Amino acid sequence: MSPLHDEYIKRILSARVYDVSIETRLHEAPLLSTRLDNNVLLKREDEQSIFSFKCRGAFNRIHKLMQEQSLDGVVAASAGNHAQGVALAAKKLGLVAVIVMPQTTPGIKVDAVRGLGGEVILHGDDFDAALEYALTLVDQRGYPFIHPFDHPDTIAGQGTVGVELCRQHPGALDVVFVPVGGGGLASGVSAYMKYLRPDVRMVGVEPIDAASMHDALQADERITLPEVGLFADGVAVKQVGGHCFEVCREFLDEVILVSVDEMSAAIKDIFNETRTLTEPAGALAVAGMKRYVRERGVTGQTMIAVNSGANINFDRLRHVAERVEIGESREALLAVTIPEEPGSFLRFCNTLGKRAITEFNYRFSDNKLAQVFAGVQLAGDQSEREELIQTLRSDGYHVLDMTHNDAAKLHLRHMIGGHAELPQERLYRFVFPERPGALPTFLAAMGERWNITLFHYRNHGAAYARVLVGMTLPEGEEQQMHDFIQDLGYKAEEESGNEAYSLFLR
Repeated sequence: MSPLHDEYIKRILSARVYDVSIETRLHEAPLLSTRLDNNVLLKREDEQSIFSFKCRGAFNRIHKLMQEQSLDGVVAASAGNHAQGVALAAKKLGLVAVIVMPQTTPGIKVDAVRGLGGEVILHGDDFDAALEYALTLVDQRGYPFIHPFDHPDTIAGQGTVGVELCRQHPGALDVVFVPVGGGGLASGVSAYMKYLRPDVRMVGVEPIDAASMHDALQADERITLPEVGLFADGVAVKQVGGHCFEVCREFLDEVILVSVDEMSAAIKDIFNETRTLTEPAGALAVAGMKRYVRERGVTGQTMIAVNSGANINFDRLRHVAERVEIGESREALLAVTIPEEPGSFLRFCNTLGKRAITEFNYRFSDNKLAQVFAGVQLAGDQSEREELIQTLRSDGYHVLDMTHNDAAKLHLRHMIGGHAELPQERLYRFVFPERPGALPTFLAAMGERWNITLFHYRNHGAAYARVLVGMTLPEGEEQQMHDFIQDLGYKAEEESGNEAYSLFLR
């Protein structure tokens, strides 16, 4: 046994978690088992009182700290689940809990922390800003800081999930899938599993746009991502913990990356099995399991996915539902050019055969050609989409596959309506914190420098808003636009070259 293994096994076996946590169920998933042709089990950490595994590590860390020093309170920074874990632990131990949360935190999570007796301070637009402010409170209040993942006692608390897995399923087991954010859960579970069941493959799962552990393991050192995607806010971490990295480097076999669509589909899969709505981060393990099975073609194996949390803002379900069909390969989004003549729509539908059309958007633009935005229902096989596109092209149609085109899915599908002859128009996508007055603030920052020619905004109930903006940009003002975006400080991406934009709006 390595020194690292020896240290963490002792910590995990002596961890104190059940004052606030329960031993959650290992849930059989017959629907997923049949679809994937493997035996699938779900570890239901969404069943904890705070609907997340975070209560384990938070309580163990604070309890151990109380054995070392006198405490009156603790300070933490979190966008949700860790905050609830710290508040619950502090309440149980009779301590004050000061929790700094980003101003963008959904109200359901803020109310949950306050309901547990925590003092909530809303500060900044993201976790990093909240963390920086929380650290200033350590000196002001005289309370220690409880890190959300990067401490051996926190890792040990999360590792009790692995202890339960081994006790609940002593039989044949091939793979365990664990979501990865900062790395606390993946560290604790993989360390224990590799100690007791070294033959079991441990697979971490991260979003493609928040691959901090994946990239760190590839580089063999911790790296800091310049930015992270925010769909799975529970794992939106730019840099994994130092302790977590050391443990995962030794005991985690690999990290799989999944998309927003795959996470959305996994949320639906878990709902179908359990009638529980997990948050995107909570569905990561199932999404990774499905990708693992699809890419490697494995059958007949026994697999466990850890459902890590169910703190989802209800309003976000609209966005999730829109992405599910694509995530399950049950819908193709296509831009098809057809002749502008009587009977052309009918011929196009006949080419589609008996497939159901989920969406159809069109507007007249000229007398020769028509651009159609079509959603087509599929049976769930990715190859079917490719066969459909080939069939359409063989019949003479020009087809653009927009199934994985984010600008098309988030914005253009809701805007199809005609072209504009604006040779100086430039198209940009912006992401900015969603809070009261955010949209007027964004528009005020733009001022009257450029004429807005196109604007689309949808509130998805998430912490961040997504806006598509068209502006006339006179020749020679490119640098001014670049400077404006830099000064604005929001994530921005130019979409002027997006083919869907050219087909439908330009």
